[in-house]
Amino acid sequence: MDTIITGEGVELDARAASVASRLLGALIDLLISVALLVGAIVLLVNVVASSSSDAAARVGVIVTIVTVTLAVPTAVDTLTRGRSLGRLAVGIRVVRDDGGPITFRQAFVRALTGLLELWVTFGTVAVICSMVHPQGKRVGDILAGTYAVRVRGATTVRTPVLMPYELGAWAQHADVARLPDGLALAVRQFLARAPRLHHASRAELGTQLTQEVGRYVRPLPPAGTHPESFLAAVLAERRTRELRSEQVAEARREREAAALHRLPHGVPDPAR
Repeated sequence: MDTIITGEGVELDARAASVASRLLGALIDLLISVALLVGAIVLLVNVVASSSSDAAARVGVIVTIVTVTLAVPTAVDTLTRGRSLGRLAVGIRVVRDDGGPITFRQAFVRALTGLLELWVTFGTVAVICSMVHPQGKRVGDILAGTYAVRVRGATTVRTPVLMPYELGAWAQHADVARLPDGLALAVRQFLARAPRLHHASRAELGTQLTQEVGRYVRPLPPAGTHPESFLAAVLAERRTRELRSEQVAEARREREAAALHRLPHGVPDPAR
């Protein structure tokens, strides 16, 4: 899965991070964890040395190891939404399979599985699994339902679909329903790629999409309207109406918030 589709049919870039990026980020995190572990054990030894209790020393070492290898990674991934120091340095993030931020449960599953595949096997299992999995997942990602995505690098700027001038008046009065996500994405991709398509394929695909989109529009555009103009008008009008609806909702929220701070029964607000 290289992309994620939002409810408005907008395609988000969510390409999986490369194995090299994940290895580099994991190596940085590993060095930090080892430094914390060594420092904590040295401090613990100095603290319990005066008590001369072997049992206390063993319990302290176990607690320290569990804290550094399990509790700290879980807390870091939960609080930073999947961006540890190593991943931050290489520009990647761990997200859910649907693109959302990871939760405590998923961070805990990844850290718990990491005890075996990262610490016990020195990362061998994680490297092999990441190399064979199409999304570069390690075992912990498979069990938790997560994967690493790139959040830094070159991005493609997508120009918005413009309203054809000759269809502006028709679109304002037409009943344009919300398109299904897959159909909206297909239309958006077609309009972006249309100039590079073969003439016959361009005409066939444009006609097919026009028939599908036409089921959600009443009345249809004037006879003789070019399919690509019709598709562009539908997307542009839907964007305009969604923006207008969001502006109205935002104004209503501001009025409601102001009303909550106003005194009742017409009592004027005290001077500030």
